[in-house]
Amino acid sequence: MAITKEQKLEITKKFGKTEKDSGRPEVQVAILTNRINELSAGHFGINKKDNHSRTGLLKMVGKRRRLLKYLEKKDITRYRQIVKDLELRK
Repeated sequence: MAITKEQKLEITKKFGKTEKDSGRPEVQVAILTNRINELSAGHFGINKKDNHSRTGLLKMVGKRRRLLKYLEKKDITRYRQIVKDLELRK
């Protein structure tokens, strides 16, 4: 299932400067993480052989990785904060 407007607005309020600030890397990473978690937990539990959606999932993971790499290079404190908030690394 796709992310709803309310979920996106809540994520944008939490990680952005304003409620309409969806361009920050932190907001984009949080939205992608939400979509990745929903797909991997719900959709692929039921549809194990859905390879087309799996391709989209891998593209989302790659985009999130590139955004995190950019953020790490740009501002290491913001990178550490988003990784901690979203619990991406163990």
